[in-house]
Amino acid sequence: MTADALAELSRRLPDLRLLTEAGDLEHYGRDWTRRWTPAPLAIALPASIEEVQGIMRWANENKVAIVPSGGRTGLSGGAVAAHGELVLSLARMNRVLGFDAVDRTLTVQPGIALEAVHGAAREHGLIYPVDFAARGSCSIGGNIATNAGGIRVIRYGNTREWIAGLKVVAGNGELLDLNRGLIKNSSGYDFRQLVIGSEGTLGIVVEATLRLADPPQPSQVMLLALPDMDALMQVFALFRARLSLQAFEFFTDMALKHVLAHGAQRAIDGEHPYYVVTEFDAPDERAQEAALTAFEQGVEQGLISDGVIAQSDAQAAALWRLREGITESLAPHKPYKNDISVRISAVPAFLQEIQSLLTREYPDIEVVWFGHIGDGNLHINVLKPDTLSDADFIAQCEHVTKLLAQTLQRHGGSISAEHGIGLVKRAYLESTRSAAEIALMRGVKSVFDPNGILNPGKLFA
Repeated sequence: MTADALAELSRRLPDLRLLTEAGDLEHYGRDWTRRWTPAPLAIALPASIEEVQGIMRWANENKVAIVPSGGRTGLSGGAVAAHGELVLSLARMNRVLGFDAVDRTLTVQPGIALEAVHGAAREHGLIYPVDFAARGSCSIGGNIATNAGGIRVIRYGNTREWIAGLKVVAGNGELLDLNRGLIKNSSGYDFRQLVIGSEGTLGIVVEATLRLADPPQPSQVMLLALPDMDALMQVFALFRARLSLQAFEFFTDMALKHVLAHGAQRAIDGEHPYYVVTEFDAPDERAQEAALTAFEQGVEQGLISDGVIAQSDAQAAALWRLREGITESLAPHKPYKNDISVRISAVPAFLQEIQSLLTREYPDIEVVWFGHIGDGNLHINVLKPDTLSDADFIAQCEHVTKLLAQTLQRHGGSISAEHGIGLVKRAYLESTRSAAEIALMRGVKSVFDPNGILNPGKLFA
């Protein structure tokens, strides 16, 4: 029956590219979590909106589950196909469709890489300001599905602030044209914002109109070494009061150890427990003097142990590599990842509590922290010891994550700051959302996806 159904799909959509080779199934059936064995039915690579609609109609008729797929750089299992689903990859829908100079918008297909969007915006003297380390491999469709944040949220906000309009194929195959690029639109529910962050459970983004911005002012990058955790938020407050920050990122000495071993160059001598990479507007001498004053004040108060300011674009890139290279450097260690957030005002108390929790629960396991401390987002990477089996390691990590979720609930935080819920975190959704909210979320899904074929098992079981 499966073969007959796929043959029928090919007859309906003769130009549709379908892959069924074992290597393709494995490649497209997983994301960066690497925790599930991929077992998709097949891989469909549509080249048009019409083909996406045709796939969805076929899937509804044949009751075949669909897993939407972009760059598959997710860390929550949101793009995993492990139970005979059809993977709908948007890799071929990767073009820039248009630029509007008056509206200052760029319309793109969902499979385009974030880095390509950056390049297209620069061609028109503008920027698309959402940015993070996976820019070369992640796709805009995936960014929208998880409301991606990244390193410049402190200045520009998350992805949803930059989406002017979306075209979405809902679970029943209908094409929705959401918001149409309007700045003001108070005509009922804004389904565009509902789709953003929905992890492919409501519909498939097939076109996006992105808002662009003016390029930032000339900036400078500074690396700071801090003596203890308590200094983190005090230095953030000091710099935010004196400078116009574009980014404020922190990492630990353990994170630095791994990224240096991966090929980055040390920028500050000596051993320090915490580091910050910050970028700020520096258009003139006055702004540069303000940065030096803030640094000197931090040193005088015992909040900063050492620091270096980039003197060239190359040095700025080298300083940023110390932060952006962390995820790649940890990959060989099979990290279990927690991506969490609290209000900025709650960060100090929360950090103290979870430091005690992680020290107690992981006495013999290396834990690497880094994150976007300026927007309350922390990434916790637990590295698997060689002495533990995968199953035992995951079981221990899930026990700790349950405790972490309870801590987040007390502090009013979220179990997922920017990676989504997917398969990894669905057991902890109730720590972030009330039972009433989850019931409404299920109800919304049933309207957009009446047969429950879109990314089943993701977000909630």
